[in-house]
Amino acid sequence: MSDKVCLITGVGPGTGAALARRFARGGYRVAMLARDESRLAALATELAGARAFPCDVTDEAALQATCAAVTDTLGAPRVVIHNAVGGAFGDFQAIDPAVLRHNFEVNTMALLTLARALAPAMVTAGEGAILCTGNTSAHRGVANFAGFAPSKAAQRILAESMARSLWPRGVHVSYVTIDAVIDLAWTRQMHADKPDEFFITPDAIADECWHVAHQPRAAWSFDVQIRPFGERW
Repeated sequence: MSDKVCLITGVGPGTGAALARRFARGGYRVAMLARDESRLAALATELAGARAFPCDVTDEAALQATCAAVTDTLGAPRVVIHNAVGGAFGDFQAIDPAVLRHNFEVNTMALLTLARALAPAMVTAGEGAILCTGNTSAHRGVANFAGFAPSKAAQRILAESMARSLWPRGVHVSYVTIDAVIDLAWTRQMHADKPDEFFITPDAIADECWHVAHQPRAAWSFDVQIRPFGERW
């Protein structure tokens, strides 16, 4: 069995599952984190070497314990992808402040907890990659995105700070901005009038994350932005 381990948070039916499949296909043992235990268990039966680790990433102690459990059972992760996301729509007057606070826990604080728990082993090994999947809100504050844009912007800046600290020690940190509508059943229903090329597929996102996680040291990327060819930006 491969000694390469990839830990992925937010393993749902879309991007998270596609990431798990891509890294399992690439020979990694995949630690899949999410709150939905039954969905994780079903996916684990499909992927050789994958293990389900039910966890709420907003629970710092639980996330730390899960990171330790992954290391004990599978080995120290070579790749970590923080894909869990908290979102909410509404302008600054309409949002519930508690929702924004929760989204900071999911998007920003969980990234900090993951990095503090898992980056030291990467530094010791002299290699590793920490990726974070983001969206356009990490780069601009749209009026109706006040419920989560601040947390995504903070997430990106935290990742940049981590990159400046970890790159010189052999650990690649990258922020992958997904500037697109992801191709899912509910987004297809919401945008029923749009052609196929309007959407970005979870598999395409996973392929790009695979590429970034395996870039040669002489050509690492930090700010990676992916979007369909017809997307306005």
